[in-house]
Amino acid sequence: MNFKPSKPDKVVKWDRALLPEIQGLSKIDNYILHGGYSALKKALEMNPYDIIEEVKKSNLRGRGGACFPTGLKWSFMPKNTQKPKYLCVNSDESEPGTFKDRQILEYNPHQLIEGAIIASYAIGANAAYIYVRGEYNKWIEMLQSALSEAYAKGFVGDGILGSNYSLNICIHRGAGAYVCGEESALMNSIEGKRGYPRYKPPFPPQFGLWGCPTTINNVETITNVPLIINKGAQWYSQIGAEKHPGPILVGVSGNVNNPGVFEMPTGELLLDIIYNWAGGIPNDKPIKAVFPGGTSTMILRGDELEGVRMDAESLKSAGSSIGTAGMIVMDSNADIIDVIRRVAHFYYHESCGQCTPCREGTYWMFKILERFANFEAKATDIELLLDIAGNIEGNTVCALGDASAWPVRSIIMKFRDEFEKRVFESQTRISVSR
Repeated sequence: MNFKPSKPDKVVKWDRALLPEIQGLSKIDNYILHGGYSALKKALEMNPYDIIEEVKKSNLRGRGGACFPTGLKWSFMPKNTQKPKYLCVNSDESEPGTFKDRQILEYNPHQLIEGAIIASYAIGANAAYIYVRGEYNKWIEMLQSALSEAYAKGFVGDGILGSNYSLNICIHRGAGAYVCGEESALMNSIEGKRGYPRYKPPFPPQFGLWGCPTTINNVETITNVPLIINKGAQWYSQIGAEKHPGPILVGVSGNVNNPGVFEMPTGELLLDIIYNWAGGIPNDKPIKAVFPGGTSTMILRGDELEGVRMDAESLKSAGSSIGTAGMIVMDSNADIIDVIRRVAHFYYHESCGQCTPCREGTYWMFKILERFANFEAKATDIELLLDIAGNIEGNTVCALGDASAWPVRSIIMKFRDEFEKRVFESQTRISVSR
């Protein structure tokens, strides 16, 4: 099942728009010098409805994993309400293999802030929260410094740029819980409650923060917004994959020569990303498997990668999903059982415990996978793992349960022979010990 393709020889030339190759862009004067906050000035002269329509036409889709159309999500905000409206920007980046948002926080925070102001204006919000993973202390300080600069220049606060629109932005530090990346748990955390996901409906646009209409978007999604306002939906929609356009940040880690975060058009071939962008596999070893979008996505074997592209439709057709575009590459030496044992431990540790299938199921998947890792597995353990994963999937309040079940189920389906071999080795060791 290991795969060693012929190496691609095409290198994509891409004029980066989310992480431009400009020194000192995190400082507001340099950001303004290179056209920063011009999209905000343009947006404030537009009707909020027209902004939402432009984002709809661009076909910008959420970069946090669900790939939901951003403009459509904004349009769900009620028009006639006396309640305050809120924007939440999700930077609770805790998915294993995902480390792209912090690149924006460090190198281009003002484009994120500008996008948040435009989004807030479009949906009619006068308060916005940027929820950042608590362990990102360094990046929180960088973002706070940029936000203070924006306040000082009059881009945030009362009467922005002389208009009658006002907005306050608050950076909210998370407390280290992966589940708070789920939008309703994030809102509970901001409210000072335990980070339990909420039952839906009602959905955030109807009943969000403090019972008020709320829109939640990912950091990378919001950072795309100034590009659309400045250059237009037509320009944006022609970048990359037709049904999932625009620039995207892809984080590549694992067994590659050049791990890192790469900005590229959507729709790049996974093999091009591995061999051209990330420098290929150390010692030219074959590819055994890839998590294409973080550990919550279905794994793909090396021999399944031909023709698969980094966009939502292509990965869905391949039996996986784009997730957070956090690609984890494993070479032929990878112990696939140890990989999934470690993944299962993460989801067991991070389960909030609210739902019985997730609370109990993640524990038992991890314990059974430990039996495989310790050569103590029984012949019935493979089917037991599949049964537990099946009882978790679709039976929990939030998607953490699904995220824990999908990698376990997909790895058994794709590498069942390794599990069967481990059962045989376990029984052999038991027999010898007797």
